[in-house]
Amino acid sequence: MDKIKDTRSFMRITHRYLGYFLAGIMAVYAVSGVLLVYRDTDLLKKEKKYDKVIEKNLDEKALGKELKIKNFEVEKKEGTVLTFKQGTYDAATGQAKYSKKELPFVLDKMTKLHKAQSKDTLSPLNTFFGISLFFFVISSFWMFNPKTKAFKRGMIFTAAGLVVSILLLLL
Repeated sequence: MDKIKDTRSFMRITHRYLGYFLAGIMAVYAVSGVLLVYRDTDLLKKEKKYDKVIEKNLDEKALGKELKIKNFEVEKKEGTVLTFKQGTYDAATGQAKYSKKELPFVLDKMTKLHKAQSKDTLSPLNTFFGISLFFFVISSFWMFNPKTKAFKRGMIFTAAGLVVSILLLLL
């Protein structure tokens, strides 16, 4: 009985203080996650104009990649000047004049949290956050005595959450 009580106490205390620690991180992830849902819209984005010299004689695919414009498509070509929805590119000089709609600096940085790869400096934070959230899942089962009504209802909600998540993933 003491071992069960020690485990429950450890889980509850760790859950509590880890929860307080992660509250700020979760707020940032929550905001950036909502922003990413609407990344295909112009929500909170402002138009930013660019005028820069890039490599000369890029083809359409390389130009879109260099300018970091999704679904890039050249609409017309007059001499060495390629015209696209966002602006123009002179293949002879490398001069690119274009505009893009972007999130403000801080919000843009926040959305990078969700896009981090193992090589990025944010990857340890993402890994720590993911492992911590998994700990929250596991430790939450030690918050209530398994014989209580609250625990039994909690198990029903857990099962419902799993089923809804799996159904939405499969759709």
